[in-house]
Amino acid sequence: MNVELTRFRVKEGKSAMVDEWLAFLNEHMEDVLVTLDGEHMYIETIFRETLEGAEYLYWYSVQGEGGQSVETSTHWIDEKHMAYWRECIDPSFEAVDLTVGAVMIPQKVRASMK
Repeated sequence: MNVELTRFRVKEGKSAMVDEWLAFLNEHMEDVLVTLDGEHMYIETIFRETLEGAEYLYWYSVQGEGGQSVETSTHWIDEKHMAYWRECIDPSFEAVDLTVGAVMIPQKVRASMK
């Protein structure tokens, strides 16, 4: 099982596009959840923050081993998601993986994870 929290910087001037992206994901959640199964993704949450004038998105995820990568998926929802990614995420900013301090998942929940 892989637990991650990663920070990505949003390109300057793309905040409205991020609004659209997150609305798109929320409006198509049924299809989004279908793709998560193939990725062995149990939890994926996106957070937003603005620090010193720069906007950041944080991805929190709990994922099992051996799932399909979103980058190689041909599902229409993933292709649209990656198009938003390319439009909004600043590739010149090195993503920051925060350090895991403790993972608190009850055994009965862990047992249902692949």
